[in-house]
Amino acid sequence: MVNLINQLSMPLVEVALVLQKHIAALMTTLQEHLDSAQQSASEHILLPWPLDVEAAESNANFPVEKVMKVVDAQRMDILETLIRVTLIEIDASIIEALLALRSWEHLVRTQLALAKGPGQLFSPLDIPEDW
Repeated sequence: MVNLINQLSMPLVEVALVLQKHIAALMTTLQEHLDSAQQSASEHILLPWPLDVEAAESNANFPVEKVMKVVDAQRMDILETLIRVTLIEIDASIIEALLALRSWEHLVRTQLALAKGPGQLFSPLDIPEDW
């Protein structure tokens, strides 16, 4: 994922949308399983991880519809496919997959929280060196 995101200079908003789609699908499957087995799971799995930063203040008003018109659907499809194939290839359980994606989600949400305007939504995701 790191190589693909860096190679395609994927904007923050596109990575966020792809991750959210995968996490939502996995959560639906997990919740169905938990309900049928009358079990529960840790909040660490079920909920987004808390952020360690204060959200930046912004006076920008940028409609979501405008964002959706600008994203590159093909680039997002490539990342989506890579995530799906990787999770299948490593034979990840639903919980393992969710935990892996939650770490990415945390990174993306942190950067989204620091965005001060719509232009930063389209900045490439900044992945730490040790990621």
